[in-house]
Amino acid sequence: MSGHPQLFPDREPAVMRAAEDNAEPARKAAPVWLQRLSLFVLVLFCVYLGVLVMVLPWWTRVWDHNMFIQARPWLATLLHNGAVRGIVSGLGLLDIWIGVSEAVHYRDYRG
Repeated sequence: MSGHPQLFPDREPAVMRAAEDNAEPARKAAPVWLQRLSLFVLVLFCVYLGVLVMVLPWWTRVWDHNMFIQARPWLATLLHNGAVRGIVSGLGLLDIWIGVSEAVHYRDYRG
């Protein structure tokens, strides 16, 4: 077996050792404008989705006269319950709160 080459050599390639020797951080922070733009998009998405989920259960044209819900009577009895509507609205309010909390606790990361 001494004439056969090893499939898995014990030492690391020289390229890997050179990258470790530099000891520079591999990740750089994103530009500040990109961080702020992503925060704006996140907050806008959370607030928009939260308002939609909060209002949708009380909008009778959409919630009560939905063909998907009317085709399943067991689902209709569950979703027409006031407590279920309140829980769904509470999830929308929670989503709005998450968006506002992200905006309030925002910090720029500068590298």
